[in-house]
Amino acid sequence: MARFDGPLLEKLSAVAGLEILEPVAFAQLTSLHVGGTPRGMVRATTSDALAHAVKLLDEASVPLLVVGGGSNLVVAEGDVDLVVVLAANDAVNVSEQGIVHAEAGAVWDSVVATTVEHGLSGIEALSGIPGSAGATPVQNVGAYGAEVGDVLTQVKLYNRETKETGWVKPEQLELAYRYSNLKFTNRAVVLEIEMELDPSGVSIPLRHLGGQQVPVAEARASVLELRGQKGMVINPEDHDTWSAGSFFTNPVVDKALADEIEAKVGEEGMPRFAQPDGREKLAAAWLIERAGFRRGYPAEDAPVRLSTKHTLAITNRGGATASDVAGLARTIRDGVEREFGVRLVPEPVWIGMDIDDIQK
Repeated sequence: MARFDGPLLEKLSAVAGLEILEPVAFAQLTSLHVGGTPRGMVRATTSDALAHAVKLLDEASVPLLVVGGGSNLVVAEGDVDLVVVLAANDAVNVSEQGIVHAEAGAVWDSVVATTVEHGLSGIEALSGIPGSAGATPVQNVGAYGAEVGDVLTQVKLYNRETKETGWVKPEQLELAYRYSNLKFTNRAVVLEIEMELDPSGVSIPLRHLGGQQVPVAEARASVLELRGQKGMVINPEDHDTWSAGSFFTNPVVDKALADEIEAKVGEEGMPRFAQPDGREKLAAAWLIERAGFRRGYPAEDAPVRLSTKHTLAITNRGGATASDVAGLARTIRDGVEREFGVRLVPEPVWIGMDIDDIQK
């Protein structure tokens, strides 16, 4: 096992903008509030320090995980064999032309709020999404008809293979629905992002408002209200928000299977959205509910439950473990597959385990 002590700690301590911290459990670092304790922890307050920390740990063959808001992680319990690199570089700059530059550690919703204050349109529909700016291109964060990939102009990466830092264009990331070629690969670390927004002050067409365009401040308020009703805006006092957000991605299936599902359920208005390749995107929450899983499933006293506000969120009621989360996720996934022949795919990143509760 590679050592995280002595000479390595001296090298890390010598980096400007890097601080060695006493490690704390992932239960304190993630929005799901589960997970054990890493071997070590460092905090980077600049992009250069973030890249340097990753470089030094890689050269020492020490496993690491870059953590921003911790909103998309399910981490195994016990001792977790890696070092956490906290992304605390959080500067946000907005130009008169609508160019927005955000460092990886900036709180995403604060970035959105800043752009709305400047009357810029493009990411107002992404209000209230937890996590950091650096995570948004990794899974092409989106909601209510918008994706961060719609406005990205470039992303600054530290390439862990070449050990070089540089800006790349969005097309180099192969962005797709909740996907980029950064996801699950660990090949590079996002240091900063740049977006070009519309200075008109009028929102994009909002799906939840039937395609209406409204002033960006009004759009942000409506999105925050809607997300709040679903328990998707973090509130430490509300266990419905102790989650990893939407736990499953919306599945894309053949049109024939979508037809079968709609006929089997026998309801008008099944959510289904045509895709460029002829397939259709279905709503995971709709499938979960029609497979028999209701809000608050399985029971009021269960340590982990579906949110009482929204069936797409798996929530920690205060004392859940990562195994509890995996168990409920497995039950939901398998139940939907039995009922409809659709295998839901988890959206969070699993650390030290997977949905089948297999330790890694």
